Amino acid sequence: MRVFVTGARGFVGRWLVPRLERDGATVLGVDRELEISQASHVAAAIARARPDAVVHLAAQSSVPAAAADPAAAYRANYLGTRAVLEAARVQAPKARVLLVSSAQVYGSAPPGAPPFDESAPLRPRSAYDWTKAAADLLGGAYAKRGLDVVRVRPFNHTGAGQGPGFFASAMARQIAEMEAGRSPPVLAVGNLQSVRDFLDVEDVVEAYVRLLQPTVPTGVYNVASGRGRTMRELLDLLVARAALAPEIRVDGARFRPTDVSVGTAAKLEAATGWRPVRPLGDTLGRLLDSWRAAVSAA
Repeated sequence: MRVFVTGARGFVGRWLVPRLERDGATVLGVDRELEISQASHVAAAIARARPDAVVHLAAQSSVPAAAADPAAAYRANYLGTRAVLEAARVQAPKARVLLVSSAQVYGSAPPGAPPFDESAPLRPRSAYDWTKAAADLLGGAYAKRGLDVVRVRPFNHTGAGQGPGFFASAMARQIAEMEAGRSPPVLAVGNLQSVRDFLDVEDVVEAYVRLLQPTVPTGVYNVASGRGRTMRELLDLLVARAALAPEIRVDGARFRPTDVSVGTAAKLEAATGWRPVRPLGDTLGRLLDSWRAAVSAA
């Protein structure tokens, strides 16, 4: 199988590409060298690749960065997706296109709400959410036109190599810096009572690989653990693996009302047999170790 992967050197791409290669796939990965919103460039790249499958990971994945520059987020997340879908339609019409959306298209729910399934309405709240929701719906429109599109809505995932713009990785980096004596042992946080659904990046990659199989029906699939954890639980799991006990201070500027974002992956499990298997505590331990190595190297 020949697989064309956008965003191949991003956080998830660096896990997905070797996973596909271990399965015997020929991976044709592109990253920042291809301006993903330039339709003619994307079409040429896919024409050269002649892929059996396309995995579209390239995106502006940072919520704060998207808020700071919504136009750039629109170009990367919506126009980039449109360019990939149209190039696949013309240049590789038989290829399966795995379009990586986001669970944030659902918005969030109040405490006590049931997990989101794929039938939940889309209620984006931020510039990032809106651009991903628009791209998600565009993927659905191309599917109705006959393109083999699978849309995935992953919930929060983390692991070694994740950038510091995400809660778990930001906390792990700060702990590693504290252990090295480079910063005072104080963690500034927002509302730790909000609930999120966390996964290991390798479990997410396994879901993507399974969804590339042509026997799996097209459609929309959540990638979720089905288990909600407060941000406090997540932080406690990290601190338990630290060589010190940092003071935790709530920063009023970061505080947001308590909300919940948890999903069910029952549809994905029924279609592929996928279940998350990696304990979150182990995932966070590996994340912390990766930041220790990075801080030491710096």
